Amino acid sequence: MLNVLSPMKSLKLLSGCNRYNMAMKIGTDIVQINRIEKSLTHFGDKFKQRFLSPQEIELVQKTASIAGFWAAKEAISKALGCGIGSELSFHDIIITKNSRGAPSFTLSKKAQKIHQIKACSLSISHDGGFAIAVAVISQ
Repeated sequence: MLNVLSPMKSLKLLSGCNRYNMAMKIGTDIVQINRIEKSLTHFGDKFKQRFLSPQEIELVQKTASIAGFWAAKEAISKALGCGIGSELSFHDIIITKNSRGAPSFTLSKKAQKIHQIKACSLSISHDGGFAIAVAVISQ
């Protein structure tokens, strides 16, 4: 039997997360895959190198996956509350996949020192011409 929580019970459970002084933050981003495709056509490999490491480039074979990694890095930067810029660059965020293809990420030492992430989760999906990512971070 499926156990569905009422909205109020869900809020009580979520508020319990802060019992341990963990700040939970969520970031999301959505991008049109054809926008990424146009950038790839116009700039070629330089576009990928602008925001992906060589290891990440090896992981992404399809344009939809490249768009998913773009959305993921944007979502992570939004969850951290700083966006992509001088405090956090695209290359400070390292996306990997486990043996089952599930994405995860780490930060560079410099960025981890600033943001002090204790736990995180990342989800990437693409369908209907869009790629979307959601990052959940506790600090």
